[in-house]
Amino acid sequence: MFTHYLDLSWRSFKRTPVVSFLMVLAIAIGVGVTMTSLSVYHMMSMDPIPEKSNQLFHPQLQTVDEGVKLWTKDGMPRQMTYQDAVNLMNAPIPERKTASVKTGFSVHLDASTVKPFSSAARLVNRQFFEIFNLEFINGATWSENDDLNASPVIVIDDYLNNKLFGGGNNVGKSINLDDGQYQIVGIIKTWDIHIKFYDLNNGAFQKPEHIYMPFSLVAARELDNWGNTNGWKFEPSNTFQDKLNSERFWVQFWAELPDEQAKQRYGEYLMAYMQEQQKLGRFNRDELVYKLNNVEDWMEFFSVVSKDNKVLVALSFMFLAVCLANILGLLLAKFLRRAPEVGVRRALGASKRQVFYQHVVEVSLLGFLGGTLGIVISQLGLWGVRATHSVYTNLATMDATMLFASPVIAIVSCFIAGLYPAWIVCRTTPAIYLKSQ
Repeated sequence: MFTHYLDLSWRSFKRTPVVSFLMVLAIAIGVGVTMTSLSVYHMMSMDPIPEKSNQLFHPQLQTVDEGVKLWTKDGMPRQMTYQDAVNLMNAPIPERKTASVKTGFSVHLDASTVKPFSSAARLVNRQFFEIFNLEFINGATWSENDDLNASPVIVIDDYLNNKLFGGGNNVGKSINLDDGQYQIVGIIKTWDIHIKFYDLNNGAFQKPEHIYMPFSLVAARELDNWGNTNGWKFEPSNTFQDKLNSERFWVQFWAELPDEQAKQRYGEYLMAYMQEQQKLGRFNRDELVYKLNNVEDWMEFFSVVSKDNKVLVALSFMFLAVCLANILGLLLAKFLRRAPEVGVRRALGASKRQVFYQHVVEVSLLGFLGGTLGIVISQLGLWGVRATHSVYTNLATMDATMLFASPVIAIVSCFIAGLYPAWIVCRTTPAIYLKSQ
């Protein structure tokens, strides 16, 4: 019976091609606009590392003196000082932790085959790759001794490996970063994430770095950071060592805490650490405060999904509602025009339910066609977003969920819009139209 109703629906479309095309186009435009904004919102709000997001924590330490007010919404620093990051790196717990700083270099080889270019890099602990589930294609991370000795070693991703060497296993080769030479010890699969959650301070939608190197090189080679540096009091900064010893915030820090007990133990350790530092003359405040933010908490703290994005999604659904209001009027006119035909069918034995079901199938088919065309329109919209805002390159895409959602939203929307016209036409009184015939 369903196949028969589909056939009747298709015949109805062919009898009124102009009206049917206008309805398909209206729902396609409405769905296309809605899915464009909804897809970007979906990618922004998606958990970037669902398998570990509730195990990775970014600690915040309230290190400013009493009475000092920071610009952040909770009044606490978003990053750490270098000395706190180093101290926590050397702490006995947890097992996996890493400091993290963005820097950059001019990259070049000892050959003229590749022109020098600038590239961002990240200074991290060797456990960084295990913490964030980065996959090695060749080689491995550097050794613990390399961390301790600030060895000139690096891990690069597959993208940079292809750019420099054309691919292949190039572990053991060296590249030049500024005026220093660094040996490649590992090559990782290019990190494909839509939100740069591990460093939201320097742009949530920036692409991950292509070069990773030991954090100990910061002090050994006086590598400056490519990112935000925030201070809260005047401090002399005549040398790089002054910066390392200062109370400025410019280092990110992540710790992996697999369960609630580990989180509680680490919280107790942080409080003990702050009390110890207070005895040494730092943290001059009455109440010592720390926070442990998991990945989703950290993203919410930085308002990765802003109010503007939510308003845009709401407006797009309102636009879809306007399109459906127009479709409702067209459907009502089209179905009532067929009232004599429906009257004859009712007189021949068709029930109200069968007539209602037939028209519901017709509006559902209308929604499916509109939703399919809406995918094309939304792809054009997303292409426009990528072309005008390069920072949204990884966000302005449709994943499988959104591709499935497009026709579903269209069908449900048309179903809702078609309920009233279908109900009106199924209540047709056969006698009226039999007399007119």
